Amino acid sequence: MPADLAFMIATLTEPPSAEDLAELATKADALEVRADLTGDLDPDELRAGFGGQLIYTLRSRAEGGRDSSVGTDRWSRIGAASHGYDLVDLEAGRDLEPQLLDAIPAERRILSWHGRADELDDLRDLLGVMEGAGGRYYKLIPEATSAGSSLLPLALLKSASRDDLIAFASGAAGGWTRLLAPRLGAPVVYGSAGSQAAAPGQLSIDRLRVDYGLPDLPPIRYLFGIAGSPVRHSLSPRLYNRMFRERGIPAAYLPFHVDTFGDFWLDVVESGSLDVLGFSLRGLSVTAPFKEIALAVSGANSPLAERIGSANTLTNRAGVWEAESTDPEGVLEPLRELEVALAGGPAAVVGAGGAGRAAVFALARSGARVTLVNRSAERGRRVALELGVAFQPLREFDPGAFEVVVNATPLGRGDEGDLPFDPRRLAATAVVVDLAYMPGTTTRLVREVRAAGARAIDGREVLLAQAIPQSLTMTGEQLSLEEIQHLRDAEGDETSSSS
Repeated sequence: MPADLAFMIATLTEPPSAEDLAELATKADALEVRADLTGDLDPDELRAGFGGQLIYTLRSRAEGGRDSSVGTDRWSRIGAASHGYDLVDLEAGRDLEPQLLDAIPAERRILSWHGRADELDDLRDLLGVMEGAGGRYYKLIPEATSAGSSLLPLALLKSASRDDLIAFASGAAGGWTRLLAPRLGAPVVYGSAGSQAAAPGQLSIDRLRVDYGLPDLPPIRYLFGIAGSPVRHSLSPRLYNRMFRERGIPAAYLPFHVDTFGDFWLDVVESGSLDVLGFSLRGLSVTAPFKEIALAVSGANSPLAERIGSANTLTNRAGVWEAESTDPEGVLEPLRELEVALAGGPAAVVGAGGAGRAAVFALARSGARVTLVNRSAERGRRVALELGVAFQPLREFDPGAFEVVVNATPLGRGDEGDLPFDPRRLAATAVVVDLAYMPGTTTRLVREVRAAGARAIDGREVLLAQAIPQSLTMTGEQLSLEEIQHLRDAEGDETSSSS
């Protein structure tokens, strides 16, 4: 039986070119014109390049948009624009006026609401109000004010079991609910037409297709994901979801943006709420800044994770969450590929968090003479003592004294802010391992290290190296070297924040 398909809506946040429309025509079933962002576009010109449905939306400031008009001014603009569109978004809080309802038939209305809801009954009451006005679709988008509140729209979809209800949580912490919503009956999936998201938590049409396999909706029973902050651009979903699709595994890998790990753990992981929705959460990749707390919440720790004092992998085995770390392999394997001799050589790790602890352990186990470098001397000395290595405050750090330098901090990821050290001071034979990585480019640190004449290992290579043992630990399926190489080839230099 062929997989079900999601109805894909590409949201325009700026006027498109003819080339943009031609490309979108191959990726989306409908275009949503966010007129509060794009201005009022000519629907005839859009139809000349795009054959799917057109949706008109004038999102108000009160509901997360930029339109500040009110009353008759707003309604006149919507009414005038609506004639050329297949569907028109009307906000239930301000647009259910007789002049608009008379001008726009119910079958062409998307009745929408964006706001805060504390209980499931709040959403049910809002849905009842919308139904009283009548529409083709009813769209309820509560703000993800906590980890638990992200679950409310999914619970609404599950309990309502209808094909005209669109519901997911807004905000970065609710982004993953957009991916589960079509599995629970939501009839459409929204994605940005380009790189600029129309709302926090929205992914692009391209990422929905490439990273999550949409519009195909094969059966899903098991969930995995990456938990951290940020996770939006992680390559892990692309890697794991492709493996699941190609091997016919009924599983999905989701991006869990986490603000407070304890709340996420209690409200999403341990609450059993995902099981009620019909999904079993089986494993989590854990990224910064939560690798140490991941060890604390687990029910069982591997000797390696215990020794390091952090974990990047949590696996649910018969109801017990087990902690493991594959981060050491992520650091060592790229160095092996460069044939870097570690035994007896001086190595420095900048950063004393979970990733830094793993890097220290990996290098020390390989025989390197490791120095831990950290901005906070108190924390750095404590971690260095626990791991049995030397310590040096960041203000005193001279990278020229080391053959291998690992950056386990966010410093140097983007173009703004300080670097963790001056790359010009590196020895010509030095190798720098940057655990961070950026979307679409290398990090600033990697670029400047290479410009200074030293060698640099991008964080994407670290991610791919640790993913092979992690995949086996977490899913029971081991990524192959061919699958890793496929992603490396497909990505080029596209990178993100390391998991």
